[in-house]
Amino acid sequence: MALTTVGSSRGAIQGSVAGTLRGQRSDVRGRVFELSLLVALLMSLLILTTLIWAVLSDGLPVYTERGWAFLDGGLSGSAERAGISQGIIGSFWIAVAVVVLAVPLGIGAAVYLEEYAPRNALTSFIEVNVRNLAGVPSVVYGLLGLAIFVNVMDGFSTNSGVERRTLAAAGVTLAVLVLPIMIITASEAIRAVPQSLREGAYGVGATRWEVIRTQVLPYAAPGILTGALLSVARAIGEAAPLIVVGAVTGFFSQGVGLNVPNLVDAGPRGGGVVARPTRTTEGAKEPSPDFRVPNASATILPMLVFVLLINSIATVPRTRFEKKRST
Repeated sequence: MALTTVGSSRGAIQGSVAGTLRGQRSDVRGRVFELSLLVALLMSLLILTTLIWAVLSDGLPVYTERGWAFLDGGLSGSAERAGISQGIIGSFWIAVAVVVLAVPLGIGAAVYLEEYAPRNALTSFIEVNVRNLAGVPSVVYGLLGLAIFVNVMDGFSTNSGVERRTLAAAGVTLAVLVLPIMIITASEAIRAVPQSLREGAYGVGATRWEVIRTQVLPYAAPGILTGALLSVARAIGEAAPLIVVGAVTGFFSQGVGLNVPNLVDAGPRGGGVVARPTRTTEGAKEPSPDFRVPNASATILPMLVFVLLINSIATVPRTRFEKKRST
């Protein structure tokens, strides 16, 4: 009886395994889970498509009617004359601040935490707090920038007569905001490097710095680059910290327009802090329907184009690093 039971059980197991391999076994819970994931994906795509369609349908007529004049125009109380040149220039300098400050500091901190820091309670405490800082609401960073970079450090201006709410203070505030994100993404990319690469490099006599420079960082470069892009995209899309720091309205001292003199003048000592997200926010609050719908939607389109552009450009070095890594 026992041998018969064992034999029949073995046959049932083999039949079950064979049916599973051929996809013939019914898995109700697995199918339900798969269907729920598909529904979630379709709902996300539907929401994203609806938002993009709303922005395009409301914003494209502005570019059809005004074209370059809208991009090159400045702040105005009239919807027909208002433009976003100052917002584009402000967002450009904010992106520069993030790339110059947050990216190298984030990579350096990640390299230290993953390659140099000892595995002890202090390192774990630092890593936990970095992850907690990544989840802090952005308006809190705006209050930090207002208290330190604007009130205490006078917007990094040596001339007390210059407006303290400058693009320098706004850019550093957003660099601090995205710094935890940069550290986390760079740390995850470095952590994904196989230990065998390090051991092989150490085996041929390489120093720790040579291992990091020639093996770890090139292998982790695609992930680090992706984290840098996410950081820059989030920084130029944040509005709450800029509003707190003072980027609501204002004019650059050299007038308006997308040209080199205005770009240079806005950088170190720009008086009125203006950025693209704040122009969208202010336009949406205007009583005029032309501001609330067409102009506000039209200011979003450059942001979409910018995000798509930097992601497209980033695929070139990212693909190069991945090909080099695979060879």
